[in-house]
Amino acid sequence: MPIYEFRCPDCGTEFEKIVFTSDCAIRIACPNCDSERVQKLMSVFAGGGKTVSGCSSCSSSSCASCGS
Repeated sequence: MPIYEFRCPDCGTEFEKIVFTSDCAIRIACPNCDSERVQKLMSVFAGGGKTVSGCSSCSSSSCASCGS
């Protein structure tokens, strides 16, 4: 069950909607103004994987030290 994020260009409302793969033709409208001119936003993927220390741009063990 993917959760997609949308933004309404008419009123600026951002909202989330669960969209099932079988529901590809469903009507997605802004919950605030009911406009169907919504834009799908790029979302951050949250995975439950292994934690890795450091970041790819430096050799520090904490990204707080380099501001990333």
